[in-house]
This record gives sequence, C-alpha cells and structure tokens, in this order.
Amino acid sequence: MEFVKELLYFLRTRKKFWLLPLFIILLLLAVLTVMTSVPALAPFIYTLF
Repeated sequence: MEFVKELLYFLRTRKKFWLLPLFIILLLLAVLTVMTSVPALAPFIYTLF
C-alpha cells in the first residue's frame, strides 16, 4: 500500500493526472492475466471477449 500512496502523492504534486488512466489500465490487465490462470474462472473471462 505504501507504493500506491507514493504514486498518488507523485501524481498530485507533479500534476501528472494524465498518467492515472494508464496505471488503471495496466492494473486491470494484470488482474485479468491472473484471473485467466485460475481454471475455474477462465470460462467467465472468455465470455468477455
């Protein structure tokens, strides 16, 4: 959680709010990758595409 706090502090102080959607998309792709490795959840994820 410390990393997230530091990242948000950096974005706020440097006025780099345009980076926030990039980090959110990367986080969602990472979660999707982890979810596809779980065999029980794979059929539900394949229906998204």
